[in-house]
Amino acid sequence: MSTTAIDDAPPRASTAIAIGVAVVGTLSLALSGPAAVVGAVGVVGLAVGLRSSSRAAITLGATGLFCGTLLAGLAGAPSPLLLTATAATVVAWDVAEFGIGLGETVGRGATTRRAELVHAGTSGALALIGAGGGFAVYRLAGGGPALVPIALLFGAVVLVLALRP
Repeated sequence: MSTTAIDDAPPRASTAIAIGVAVVGTLSLALSGPAAVVGAVGVVGLAVGLRSSSRAAITLGATGLFCGTLLAGLAGAPSPLLLTATAATVVAWDVAEFGIGLGETVGRGATTRRAELVHAGTSGALALIGAGGGFAVYRLAGGGPALVPIALLFGAVVLVLALRP
C-alpha cells in the first residue's frame, strides 16, 4: 500500500491573484520612488510567503506594502492612489491567507478555483467599501496631508476587521 503525500501549497489561482493585486498596489505608489521600492520589497515578501506557505512571511510582506503606502502618504501622494494601495494590500494579504488555508485543508491539487474567485471577489468588494469609508473620513476631516496616514490606517483596520471571521 503506497501513500501519496498531498501538496499543501496554496492553490495557483490564489497565489496569482494575491501577487497580482499586490503588484497593482505597488504600481499605484510608482509616483513616490522610495515608497514604491518599499512596496516592491513587500511584494517579494508576499511571494516568498506564498512559495513557502508561511503566514508570517505573508504578514511581513503585507506589512511592507502597507509601510510603502504610509511612506507615500507622508510624501504627499494623491489620496486615490493611497486608497488603491491600501485596499490592494489588504486584499492581497487576505487572498494569500485564504490560499494557504485551502492548501492546508484540501491540498493544491483540489478543484478550488471557484471558491478562490468568490473569496477574492468578496474581499475586493469589502476593500472598496473600506476604501470608501477611509475616503469619507479623509474628506469629512478636511483632507489635510497629515490626515492621509490616519485615514489609511482607519480604512485598513476596518478592512481587516471585516475580512476576519
